[in-house]
Amino acid sequence: MFEELETVKKKCLGCQKCNLCQNRTNVVFSDGIPNNKLMLVGEAPGYWEDIKGKPFVGKAGQLLDKIFECVGLSREKDVYICNTIKCRPPENRNPLPEEKLACREYLDKQIEILKPKIIIICGNIALNSLLPEERGITRARGKWFDGPFGSKMIPIFHPSYLLRNDSREKGSPKWLTWQDIKEIRRVYDTL
Repeated sequence: MFEELETVKKKCLGCQKCNLCQNRTNVVFSDGIPNNKLMLVGEAPGYWEDIKGKPFVGKAGQLLDKIFECVGLSREKDVYICNTIKCRPPENRNPLPEEKLACREYLDKQIEILKPKIIIICGNIALNSLLPEERGITRARGKWFDGPFGSKMIPIFHPSYLLRNDSREKGSPKWLTWQDIKEIRRVYDTL
């Protein structure tokens, strides 16, 4: 499994399939622990991710780590983390369809190699990539969907969205995310 991922990563590191390669500092392939239980698929690298070459290392990543810690999970021991695209779009704009298509083979190979039982879909861009028939993270979040290789997929709000919506009142995005992560942990414990 690890050798297969390394082969895909080496190919990805030299990728020039779209224009994003021209301005990247680093390809952002993955972080966390490769495993067949839990994968999180995010949207696209931001500034800090591009600098460090790892997904979710900025403020949104710090919040994501806290969310996992609240239910006893961590990227170091439990979660494999990747993005739908591997290079930062300029000014953190949404990835273009051709950019998502260019990177899709890498995401598909990550999923095929690991065959995770749970795939957390983090944010609207990831939702549109993995469940294109679903429209809008607000409606889809917290619901289970059938995924590839027998996996179950569950969309959640992106941590950057939570940083912009600070309320913790019942029904708020942070409150809903707390419900979602508890549900993910419940299913994780049955594996």
